[in-house]
Amino acid sequence: MHLKIVHTTGYEYGEPVTASYNEARLTAQTQPSQFVTQVRLDVTPKPWAYSYRDHWGSQVTSFEVQEAHSSLNVVATTVVHTNPPYPFVDALSWSDLARVSDEYAEYLMVLERARPPADLLKLLQPIRETAPTPTAAVREVCALIHREVEYVPGSTHVHAHAADAWDQRKGVCQDIAHLAIGCLRSLGIPTRYVSGYLHPNREPEVDKTVEGESHAWIEWWDGGWRGFDPTNETVPGERYVVVATGRNYDDVRPLAGVYTGGGAESHMYVTVEITRLP
Repeated sequence: MHLKIVHTTGYEYGEPVTASYNEARLTAQTQPSQFVTQVRLDVTPKPWAYSYRDHWGSQVTSFEVQEAHSSLNVVATTVVHTNPPYPFVDALSWSDLARVSDEYAEYLMVLERARPPADLLKLLQPIRETAPTPTAAVREVCALIHREVEYVPGSTHVHAHAADAWDQRKGVCQDIAHLAIGCLRSLGIPTRYVSGYLHPNREPEVDKTVEGESHAWIEWWDGGWRGFDPTNETVPGERYVVVATGRNYDDVRPLAGVYTGGGAESHMYVTVEITRLP
């Protein structure tokens, strides 16, 4: 599928900002599931900027504006060809995973952001005892979370922990991904957080622009990184576009930074437009 994504983030400040320093992780990556043909990042006011790949392999654009400004506008435009999903296969056994635990130790640490609560951990024990392979365990864990946690937009905030969503049995894709990550790492399966986009229509119309939003899912190590979307309980396919990966949301924030001035009030707005191209 051929997709164009325009992701706009803007800030309106109550008083002029004298300087701002930012990092943007808004550039999609070419990988087996997708081939990026065009990327562009436009920032107003015009900044000083440079790009690099971070420790997790994500493309980062660091930029700063050192002149007075009352607004900041960041527009990321991406054109990408996406591929059908890979079939679900059992590549590694539990003993195979144990042999790579040192190499993927960073994706096995259960950080506080994704730590499963005690009652959820109890539900994982039978899965670890009965699942014949790590892949089977991934499917069972994601099915459990999908059954128990309802996707409810606005039910949590961006700084919420996985346990918050589990306790109230509702959350957004970020929370559901964090829950899956914490559970799978607790079982000894290296797992990482994926941020990107999902076309909202199952059969996208060509040349029709629709309102979209950022989305989050997971990948686990099975001799290669394999994706699964626990929010929708499906394997990511042609409607998915990967932008960044990391241990959790904190590693992949689309736009983060600091500024001086601006007063007590500021307003942020975000829009995502997705178009299927011919």
